[in-house]
Amino acid sequence: MTTTTASAAAITAAERAARLEGAEQAWGERLAADEGAARLVFAASGAAEGAVATRIRAGRHEWLIDEPAGLAGDDAGTSPVEAALGALLACQTVVYRLYAQRLGLSIDRLELRAEGELDVRGLFGADDVRAGFAGVEVVIDIDGPDAREDYERLRAVVDAHCPVHDLFSNPTPVTTRLAG
Repeated sequence: MTTTTASAAAITAAERAARLEGAEQAWGERLAADEGAARLVFAASGAAEGAVATRIRAGRHEWLIDEPAGLAGDDAGTSPVEAALGALLACQTVVYRLYAQRLGLSIDRLELRAEGELDVRGLFGADDVRAGFAGVEVVIDIDGPDAREDYERLRAVVDAHCPVHDLFSNPTPVTTRLAG
């Protein structure tokens, strides 16, 4: 198994706070001038590689998603459902940082875990079994000087405003079509 790691830039809490405040102020000004600016379009593209892998491109980033050998893959990258869980955790991290800043809370340590159970019978054609997760549990391990109740309130706010949490929690219309 290949493990790929990249590191985000090391920044201080003060630098993070300045970035978050700056972004929130800039967006506030942008939206005050034009509410239509709130609608953003995100896109990704993919090309099949190897047995069942997909090379994903989004913006200036590229990565490989694959399946383990038991699902016909080469295990050359994270699986699609693991990538979805990772996207949920990454989005939660962003929103935790944003709303902690907004609410005046300090976070000394933030670690998250997500787990979902999937019944492969749905993947392999059983019409009476959901193809996706039956449910997902996210566990947030957060430390800081503020009261536990404040972090619990933060968790509720994050869950209400996290875009990827929303994707997991609510039906999202998806259409597919053949090109051409």
